[in-house]
Order: sequence, then structure tokens, then C-alpha cells
Amino acid sequence: MTDQGRIDGRTKLIGLTATPIGHSLSPAMHNMSFRELGLNYVYMAFEVDNKQLEDVVTGFRALNLRGFNVSMPNKTKILPLLDELTDGARFAGAVNTVLNDNGKLIAYNTDGIGYFRSLKENHIDVKGKKITLLGAGGAATAIAIQAALEGVKEISIFNRDDEYFNRAENNTVIINEKMEGDCIANVYRLEDKETLKEEIAASDILTNATGVGMKPLEGQALVPDPSWLRPELIVSDVVYIPRKTKLLEMAESVGCQAINGLGMMLWQGAAAFELWTGQEMPVEYVKNQMF
Repeated sequence: MTDQGRIDGRTKLIGLTATPIGHSLSPAMHNMSFRELGLNYVYMAFEVDNKQLEDVVTGFRALNLRGFNVSMPNKTKILPLLDELTDGARFAGAVNTVLNDNGKLIAYNTDGIGYFRSLKENHIDVKGKKITLLGAGGAATAIAIQAALEGVKEISIFNRDDEYFNRAENNTVIINEKMEGDCIANVYRLEDKETLKEEIAASDILTNATGVGMKPLEGQALVPDPSWLRPELIVSDVVYIPRKTKLLEMAESVGCQAINGLGMMLWQGAAAFELWTGQEMPVEYVKNQMF
């Protein structure tokens, strides 16, 4: 921001497209970082769904935004509207960050990086571990792809028998056949509760990468009973509002280490911040102010 903390004629605009969007902490996180570093930027949130997305991206391009974030439900639908995909976005088939490089809209995906940095901050080493991952949308796909890069031994992906199940299958093909490393990926239907229970029992980490647990699905969980969990299991959730979802409440009730989505949100945002500004986000300052 300017020295007076006000927007002026040179202020660079960064946006966020999602719905619902009122819960997002990204505007607060980025704007306080801009102020702390004295950067003349402003970050604004826009309620956008798939139907509006093409018009919004055209508008962002015309207005010469420096960049923008993309969240549910637009992470996959935006792909054909952008000019260039980095490997992270291409492998994930989803975008959460866009950089405007002199008129070229370049797609990135920092979700997986943010998720695993959050685990690292919680002193969790994922190498050689097995993960059960719930979901196959944009965030889930980024986590699955990054899991292979991080040295995870095995990942079991569960998704409902819906439009995203083919994506789940495709993710396993990418991990098993197109990526280097020894990670083995399997895919199952979420409706198969017996297999879900078995895979959770055999896993080191359980991750909910769906919107179940946040509005309008607050108070719900894809794991039906705490007896499916055990104290040695690490349970994480990409949802951060509420900060303690029903899944995390269940996890804590049986003694699991439970991790919400705040860390993922912070670290994926830090990666995006550096792409847009060329400077590191003041992460410790943000933590002290927000968490």
C-alpha cells in the first residue's frame, strides 16, 4: 500500500474468485502482508461461480490485474481460459493461482505445496507413509500429485461416484505411470464404506480434501464413526472455517493429532504472494496477527 495506507492511481489489484467466499481469510492475510512490507497492492474477493467465470477472467485480463487466486468451484473449469500451465497446474489439472506476466495469464497450483508445508510445520515427515485422501477436486488433486513428489509410499483416493471420479482415476494413472518415484496410487468409490474403513486402518494419515465440514455442509463428516480412527492416525482437513470440523472433533476424541486447513491456506498463499510481488510473505507476522 502507499505510505498513507490508501489506494492510489498506481495500486496493483489482485483478486480471488470463489463461491462461497465470505469465509475466506485470504484478503486479510494478503492485505496485511502488503501493508507490513509497504507494497502498493490490494487484494479483493469476488463471488464467482462456473457460469460467470469466463466473463470474469476476460475482465481481469482487460483490467490488467497482477494476478488472482482461484478457489472452489472454479479450480478445474478455469484451465481452458488461461494461456500457459506450469507443471504443477498441468499435472494437477487444477489451478489456484494465476500470474499476469505482461498480458500472459500463467496458471500455478500451490495447494499441494501449502498442504505438505503445513504438515512439516506440525513435525510430520510423510516420506514412506501411506495416506488416505478423501476427494478428487482441485485441492485434492494437488495434494495427491504433491504427495508423490514428497516421497509418500502409497495413497488411496476415495471419491463419490460422480463427475470427479474420472479425475480420481486419472490422478492414479498420472502418479503410477507418468511421475518418477515409487508412490503407488489406488482409487476407490467413497460409497464403499467397508474398503474406506480398511484403508483408513492401514494408513498413517487421513486427509479430507473436500468441502464437507464447511458451510453448507458444516457439522458433517465423510467418516461415519470415531471408531474408524485410532490415536496413531494423523487426521487433517483442508477446511479452516470452522477451525475444528466434525472430522477433527472425532479425531481429537480418540486421541489423534488433528490439523485444520489454516496452515495449508497460509503456505499456499505465501507461495502465491511471492509469485505476484517477488517478495517473501511475512509469514510470522501473519501468524501472530491471524492465528
